[in-house]
Amino acid sequence: MDRQFPEVVTFGESMVLMTPMNTKGIEYNSEFIKSFGGAESNFAIALARLGQKAGWFSRLGNDPFGRYILKAIRGEGVDVSRAELTDQAPTGFMLRETVAGKTSVYYYRSGSAASKLSPKQIEEEYIKKSKILHITGITCAISESARNAVYEAVQMAKKHGVKICFDPNLRLKLWSLDEARETLLPLAEQANYFLPGLDELKLLYDTSNDDEVFSRLKELKAVSIVKGGHNETLLVENGKVDSFSYMPVEKVIDPVGAGDGFCAGFVSGLLKGFSHQESVQLANIVGALVIQSEGDWEGLPTWDEVQAIINKEIHIER
Repeated sequence: MDRQFPEVVTFGESMVLMTPMNTKGIEYNSEFIKSFGGAESNFAIALARLGQKAGWFSRLGNDPFGRYILKAIRGEGVDVSRAELTDQAPTGFMLRETVAGKTSVYYYRSGSAASKLSPKQIEEEYIKKSKILHITGITCAISESARNAVYEAVQMAKKHGVKICFDPNLRLKLWSLDEARETLLPLAEQANYFLPGLDELKLLYDTSNDDEVFSRLKELKAVSIVKGGHNETLLVENGKVDSFSYMPVEKVIDPVGAGDGFCAGFVSGLLKGFSHQESVQLANIVGALVIQSEGDWEGLPTWDEVQAIINKEIHIER
């Protein structure tokens, strides 16, 4: 396949991330670590590390942060040929701190370059040549024009028979629950693969009853993979629910990025010709490896690392 036409295309906002170097928190810290994060770029990096051809695009400020993010994602082997640097708006910014075991995130993304995404940035040929379009609810939430870009991409994918993978990634700091329901539930009805969290579903479906949640999922055409169940991932397909236990880990270091890695693991499995059940198991392994490292994307595993787990190889430090 042409390098410019990856197997999977995704798009959305990536922001520079600053975290304190110690546990004193933002207010009392003077030293910070620079990184970046974004659900879609995390997903694309994860796919590339798993051996797939992934493409990501967005709008970034033509500023030091935007150029840094673009170079870093390109350096991970992701196609960023459709990403844009603009002088018209800045790169989004976020701060994250963990104090007394509680993690807080502060966003500075209003009016960001990515919020200026619009249907103009959706290239039909780029979508058409892919096998899977991956979208998230975050892009829908950052602005009306970005939401319209998602709608445009979905219509192009459906027009050309490209599968649609949808992670709702519900972020109530960005919009109200009513607004989210109005947008996300119709998108779930158009998806081929729907990858929500159980807590998200309870909010979107306005119920605390698990049976009602799964009854609603069975009405969808999509194959649904529910993350964050009771120590298990649930696969809903053809009216049947299968469960897959999480891979046990000794210690959770940082859960951020695990959901994005999970989605990439599932999609990578599909592209490798795995069954849906095998793809869920691969996704569980990727998610389990991610939570054992710090960072939004830094701990995403390579295919070799995943295979070592599958083959139960023992790491020996020489």
